[in-house]
Amino acid sequence: MSVDTTDVGDDTTALVREQAVRDLPHDALAEHGCGGEVAFNLLSNELLLDGSARLNLATFVTTWMPPRAEALMGLTADKNMIDKDEYPQTAEIERRCVNIIGRLWHAPGTGDVTGTSTTGSSEAAMLGGLALKWRWRERMKVGGKPTDRPNLVTGVNVQVCWEKFCRYWDVEPRLVPMEGDRYHLSAEGAAALCDENTIGVVAVLGSTFDGSYEPIGEICAALDELAARGGPDVPVHVDAASGGFIAPFVQPDLVWDFRLPRVQSINASGHKYGLVYPGVGWAIWRERNALPSDLVFNVNYLGGSMPTFALNFSRPGSEVIAQYYMFVSLGAEGYRRVQRGSSAVAQHIAREIAGMGPYRLLTDGGDLPVFAFTLAPEVANYTVFDVSARLREQGWLVPAYTFPENRQDLSVLRVVVRAGMSRDMADLFLDGVRKQTASLEGLKTPLPKRPDDEVSAFKH
Repeated sequence: MSVDTTDVGDDTTALVREQAVRDLPHDALAEHGCGGEVAFNLLSNELLLDGSARLNLATFVTTWMPPRAEALMGLTADKNMIDKDEYPQTAEIERRCVNIIGRLWHAPGTGDVTGTSTTGSSEAAMLGGLALKWRWRERMKVGGKPTDRPNLVTGVNVQVCWEKFCRYWDVEPRLVPMEGDRYHLSAEGAAALCDENTIGVVAVLGSTFDGSYEPIGEICAALDELAARGGPDVPVHVDAASGGFIAPFVQPDLVWDFRLPRVQSINASGHKYGLVYPGVGWAIWRERNALPSDLVFNVNYLGGSMPTFALNFSRPGSEVIAQYYMFVSLGAEGYRRVQRGSSAVAQHIAREIAGMGPYRLLTDGGDLPVFAFTLAPEVANYTVFDVSARLREQGWLVPAYTFPENRQDLSVLRVVVRAGMSRDMADLFLDGVRKQTASLEGLKTPLPKRPDDEVSAFKH
């Protein structure tokens, strides 16, 4: 039988693309392009080297969304969020999201919640920090006091965006160190570092080091007592990058948000447990007065005024649209099922790892669906870095890192469970951990140290 090959030109282009890309420069613009199909195949093949995002247990960022959400994002990627007067319905959807999130966090009042979408939680955190600094500066001016020495109190475990905030806006960071088995900020430690130059205390609902919640209620109570004794009246910002979309559904009775009068602002990542692809974040203030008016710009919008407050300008509206899609499609009950499912999977993995022998849990996934574990003291032939490297060979990305000052002796592995991590996938991961652990346990002599072992700084 003969085969007709007269119409295979397009199909064979990808197979013989070497002719089109052989001299294609990587770091300069070619005089002639290779065409859309060849470019697509070239890039999709290169990106295979990134591995599977679904097997990435290091990132908090969403790696799976429903197909209809992806389609909706494609339809709205051309809309610029900053052009609120040109895309009024996208601006309206952002307003709805701000109200939904603010009410989820018990913002007081019945009118519109004060808040904004951002490119992510880092930008949202910086906006919260700016508002704290501006309000502190006004208080100091009213009292006739100098404003050249602001400081911000946090635990040493805060995300690097707070280090950036302090450096970029000339604020002294006052870091409460880890101590013993305490791996995050304590109420006593926070209050002890506050003075009249403290613009605020940042409390974290879900530490990236181990997934634990800081005791926000206790921190606020300690600051209430400090103020009652005649000390400074210090506001609190809650960095709920991950926990802001977990606690309302998994730990609904935990009081951490605007129910605490001292909490003035909260940030969270829509692209983490908000279940949206990167990048979208949210900054919410307790009330209009918590956001200084000279930080807000107003844009005419359908004959009215649309306030904007962001560090970033042009960005696609697709992530905000996707956030609203998830709110509408899932509802509170849907978010409850998803987040509790992730929590159950995380705790299942933690229990199984704890029972393997050489591992010791620091956390068990009972706060965020995240847990950290280390090796037993008697393990001498391999390190957590070796475990991480062995798992990477199977495609699983599990970070290994050392803790900061005061606990630099502690090196851990951390697992982040997100939507899309099924019980079946979890059991496949556990099979891999068992296999690699058995291999490492069979070593007769210690593995040589890699150059980056014991110095892996944690910045995620």
